[in-house]
Amino acid sequence: MKSRPLVLIGLLGTTLDMGKRQDRWERWRPTVSLCQHEELLIDRLELLHQGRFERLGIDVSADISAVSPETEVRRHHIEFDDAWDFEEVYSALLDFARDYPFDTDREDYLLHITTGTHVAQICLFLLTESRYMPGKLIQSSPPTRKRGGSSVGNYRIIDLDLSRYDRIAQRFVAEQREGLSFLKSGIDTRNPSFNHMIEQIEQVAIRSREPILLTGPTGAGKSALARRIYDLKRQRRQLEGPFVEVNCATLRGDAAMSTLFGHRRGAFTGAVTDRQGLLLAADGGQLFLDEVGELGVDEQAMLLRAVEERRFLPVGADAEVQSEFQLICGTNRDLQQAVASGRFREDLLARINLWTFQLPGLHERAEDIEPNVRFELERHAARSKNNVRFNTEARRAFMDFATSHRGRWLGNFRDLNAAITRMATLATAGRINEAIVAQEIGRLEASWSGPADPGGDDELLERALGRDHAADLDHFDRVQLAEVVRVCRRSPSLSAAGRELFAVSRQRKKVPNDADRLRKYLARFGLAWADL
Repeated sequence: MKSRPLVLIGLLGTTLDMGKRQDRWERWRPTVSLCQHEELLIDRLELLHQGRFERLGIDVSADISAVSPETEVRRHHIEFDDAWDFEEVYSALLDFARDYPFDTDREDYLLHITTGTHVAQICLFLLTESRYMPGKLIQSSPPTRKRGGSSVGNYRIIDLDLSRYDRIAQRFVAEQREGLSFLKSGIDTRNPSFNHMIEQIEQVAIRSREPILLTGPTGAGKSALARRIYDLKRQRRQLEGPFVEVNCATLRGDAAMSTLFGHRRGAFTGAVTDRQGLLLAADGGQLFLDEVGELGVDEQAMLLRAVEERRFLPVGADAEVQSEFQLICGTNRDLQQAVASGRFREDLLARINLWTFQLPGLHERAEDIEPNVRFELERHAARSKNNVRFNTEARRAFMDFATSHRGRWLGNFRDLNAAITRMATLATAGRINEAIVAQEIGRLEASWSGPADPGGDDELLERALGRDHAADLDHFDRVQLAEVVRVCRRSPSLSAAGRELFAVSRQRKKVPNDADRLRKYLARFGLAWADL
């Protein structure tokens, strides 16, 4: 049975394929030599070259016909002014690939990547990898030692679908895993939703310089994650500048503009020297604006222009300055609601939320509490040079509490870090015992309970519903609704209140919908979360 025709596609080697008449058969010439291998029967050669190398193309074609009469040579003109200009060369080769009548059902194709500039070789590799040129790569090399004057040399066929390419791909997978572990501070997190989010953040951090918006409750780890993103990008040599962080809730009045955008001497009372400002300080690096929802409207307008144009005007300056930085914003507010109420610019939100990631609270990641406890103990040991561990019963008691509905973790990782630090400090002989755990549980529950609501159920409901509406409620509804309102008022979010109120029934649901259940319950009485 006759094998399928083999087609070789390659660039004319304007230096290597050239040979003087008297020595052209003694020298190794890549294109000609490939057609001399007895075990590699090339049925057709598609020879690509610029028009100005027409004479050389004719000579090489004639030599191939002499050594391999069965090889049909077809020459194609491809034009580019600069053989080292990636865009020019790639465009010319892509045009050829799109126009060429590849017939993979009847023919096999080899792409020769030895001739041409390094730029051309890279372009051929990329076009083959992307299947614009559906074949295998072939790489030729001169003979290692002459045997009877032979100048045929050697070759190697590279199939990008073979296992050796898979091993390269596995290196990228391993690199990605390292990146994911890096973003999670090496903590072996188990929550599927959180892990999926970290995978997306890793991809975005490496592939994009667009702004990233991190949302979530206070203490959920937004600042730490922003710093890890910076460290990862710097590790991959994507950033050279510094990491600059500011909590926008601390910026007020004239000081806000000056802190962010800098000022010139004499711009206002007290401006005795020039000030650089944080945006300029972050040039070449990453700027993290935590609690960005707290910025004033004037600062928001200036920030929008700085993000879009990379230019801004320091306070009191006559000339703009330029700063190239990547922006990451953090907030625990609902910025869409802030836009609706006029407290946040819609155009700025549209610019900073291209990539938005919602960090869940610790209570939503019960399965991740145990590895984070280990992490906090390791951090304490590194700081204090004192290795502290739980005894078995104490660990069980703390984990039972921490992962139950009693473990509200209103401050999220800040609460967990504080709890571990206190228990480790009080541990005797490096062991946290049951008494220490019981004391800490009491301290946490007291801190989460908040101040008691003044008055009884009647006063509580009258404040929420109004006197007339509250008076129309049955006693059963009054008792139940009063407790729901109390839980809502001491909870940081609708979801957190729902998790506490439905702590038992939510365990039987594949997809808990605590917030929606609570929202619908409140709506029965004409209430919304914002009313409480």
